[in-house]
Amino acid sequence: MSRKRTPDQEPQTETTTTAVADEPVPEGKSFAERVGQKQRPSIPDPFPIATDPVAGVKLFESRQDKQMAIKFGDGGLEAKPSEAVLDVLREAGYKWKNRDRIWAYPVEGDSALRTRIEAERLFQEIRQMIREEKGITQAPKVPF
Repeated sequence: MSRKRTPDQEPQTETTTTAVADEPVPEGKSFAERVGQKQRPSIPDPFPIATDPVAGVKLFESRQDKQMAIKFGDGGLEAKPSEAVLDVLREAGYKWKNRDRIWAYPVEGDSALRTRIEAERLFQEIRQMIREEKGITQAPKVPF
């Protein structure tokens, strides 16, 4: 089959498009400089790390306050855990912060990673304790 046109065929026209920039390019700035101007979305602080809604316990980290925090329910008296759970928190070095209604542990420079790992382990331990106290036998592991 030949690709030649016969006189009775119309020539095919090609459509071309031109990209148009959404915003005018600032003069004198390179692409790399313009990319660096993007605003990153702010991350909430404190930000949640793990939550167990059945046990009613949450693990947070606050970069601004440099602390790990564990909160039970809404922090009110009705959400207060058992003395056994509170003893585990105290043994781990957590302190009650009445203003924020949380149990907090400081995150310090060289030991920050270790502190985060230990906080996640402690969270798993106390959430399991609370589930057992409530009679909840199946406890799926909370992903981090």
